[in-house]
Amino acid sequence: MAGKWIETLTGSLEQKKQYKQDKARIDALPEPYGAAAKAVHRYLMYFGGITDGDTLVTMFGDLADLWERAAVDGTPVREIVGDDPVEFAETFAQAYLGTQWIDKERARLNKAIADAEKEERK
Repeated sequence: MAGKWIETLTGSLEQKKQYKQDKARIDALPEPYGAAAKAVHRYLMYFGGITDGDTLVTMFGDLADLWERAAVDGTPVREIVGDDPVEFAETFAQAYLGTQWIDKERARLNKAIADAEKEERK
């Protein structure tokens, strides 16, 4: 009973355990993959905006998988992140975002502009 109450306040203990395991995988990567993966991880922590624990754990598990595979294959870091590491990280995070509160307003803005264009043509 107490365990369930604590998890309600602090989040799933299983998710925290998985996150720590994935973080340890990133920390264990050989250089330069370790430095790059840690930098992307840090950026995602600030940028991601993901509040769902399951989604967050999945994203960081996939991030660890990506960099482990790159290290094994010897893929150059720049081939992974491309010319713009910020764009890479933000695109990576977007793959894990579901519906956001702003989506409704984006649709509303697009409709308002389309309606204004129709009025302009009359």
